[in-house]
Amino acid sequence: MFYERGVPRPPRLSGAPLKSLARVGRTRAFAIAFDKIMRADLGIDRLARLPDNARLDVPLDTRPHPGRPPRQWHSENLPAATHAWAPTSVSLTTAYREGRLSPHEVVEKVLAEARRLAKLTPTVGPIYDFADEAAFAEADASEARWREGRPLGPLDGVPWVVKEQAAVRGLPRRFGTGFMPATPEPHDSAAVARARAVGAITLGTTPMTEYGMTPNGANANRAMPHNPHAPGHFAGGSSTGSGVAVATGLVPFALGADGGGSIRIPSALNGIFGMKPTWGRVSRSGDIATGTVSHVGPLAGSVLDLAFALETISGYDGDDPQTLAAPQRAPGSFVEAVGRGVRGLVIGVVESEWAHATPAVVRAGKAALDALEKEGAKLVPIRLALAEYAMAIGVVTIGLEARALLRAEWLEHRDEMSADLQVTFASLDGFSAVEYLDACRIRSGMRREMAGAFQSVDLVALPSTVAPAAKVSEGDMRTGFLDTSVIEGLCRFAFLANLTGLPALSAPVGISDNGLPVGLQLVGDAWDEATVLSAAAHLERIGAAMVRRPRVTATII
Repeated sequence: MFYERGVPRPPRLSGAPLKSLARVGRTRAFAIAFDKIMRADLGIDRLARLPDNARLDVPLDTRPHPGRPPRQWHSENLPAATHAWAPTSVSLTTAYREGRLSPHEVVEKVLAEARRLAKLTPTVGPIYDFADEAAFAEADASEARWREGRPLGPLDGVPWVVKEQAAVRGLPRRFGTGFMPATPEPHDSAAVARARAVGAITLGTTPMTEYGMTPNGANANRAMPHNPHAPGHFAGGSSTGSGVAVATGLVPFALGADGGGSIRIPSALNGIFGMKPTWGRVSRSGDIATGTVSHVGPLAGSVLDLAFALETISGYDGDDPQTLAAPQRAPGSFVEAVGRGVRGLVIGVVESEWAHATPAVVRAGKAALDALEKEGAKLVPIRLALAEYAMAIGVVTIGLEARALLRAEWLEHRDEMSADLQVTFASLDGFSAVEYLDACRIRSGMRREMAGAFQSVDLVALPSTVAPAAKVSEGDMRTGFLDTSVIEGLCRFAFLANLTGLPALSAPVGISDNGLPVGLQLVGDAWDEATVLSAAAHLERIGAAMVRRPRVTATII
């Protein structure tokens, strides 16, 4: 952790104290004072003390740097895991093919269950805006295709949900705010359009934290879903609703976005699989995912569903120039990777980073890695000197980019923003352009370091979060809260992949003593999602990674 031994951590602020702080935040004196607190709490002050050899030139682009040419693997054609407790895309489409179930019946049940979950106390409702009419029309069209024996693919008739920052035709896109107008979007985002084109049924949009700027899953503008494994704990964010929708078994997969762990954090805390792809692998067109660290990607209840989803939404898009850098790959290669196995796989373990995780996280993560070693993988220790600074660089990067991108919103709607976001944005005004660019230079050094590591390893293994989901009060959830220790604990290991643009996946590898899920993070070389998927699929196949049934579930069949 970034705190010196014996120094107390700052208290969690919510409710009236947080609102008072937001009001005081209008003064220049406060901005300077809170800026100093944030710099110390999140380790940002340490960046200036790094030696010059940690830095390279200011990056001219955000393309990921591969460590070596694409790996060539021989697939063992192993079967996908079949022990999922909730319906998967395979189980649903098999039922459609055999006439035991129809897409219309599934959609009807899912929408009813989503509304039931929303009425629970505390709420576990994962859908914010519903698309009933469009979903039933798509379900009926899918049903006709299955009846005629001409489905569009493995996701035809499979329900899914979309984080509310991505455009969904006919639904508002409000980014977790309370002031954006409820104007229906005229077009789908690129990812939604591609899923719709293969028959996936979009049920609605899921609630997120405001502008995705906090990873805790609380948002004063929404009735945010609690953790279905323990409703007295938060579900993480910012793709909160998407994570809960999958964890409860409501849908086999969902769309999220990840600027500092916002896919992997809710995946880890809710005990599901989630992947941030390589930078440029999935188009961000029609999504608020902007800046240099935000990626669009899937969350799922199985690795095969994760692969199906990534296969569907990835690829070149003329409306997103960042997709130009993606190399050609064989269609179906992500799905094929699920059966590859792990023989000969070399996994780098950064012990200095594992030392920052709690015993429950270390125990579950190391057990999963040991299981892979018994299956033919090789574990090797590696050193990443700059990894411990990823959190600080990430906060500077995503914070200042968001502050600049939301300049007009800050000027016109500051009073309507949640108090925690007001405090955060006010504190960011204390940073200079020189500090941002210096962080960019260290980020370039980090990309060089990671590329060097991947010259000798195939994956890097890290915890997904420092600890399982923490407790949260109803008051904190209603008003939102500010807690730098929570931010650090959730994002501590996530920013490394965002800053380097490398693919990273969280796999559910165990539970803590009080029954909360624990995630293992696997980071791959640039454009090598296939290797990440193959390792996660083998963990799932041998039972070392498993999506467990939570206390609160949906019944859709």
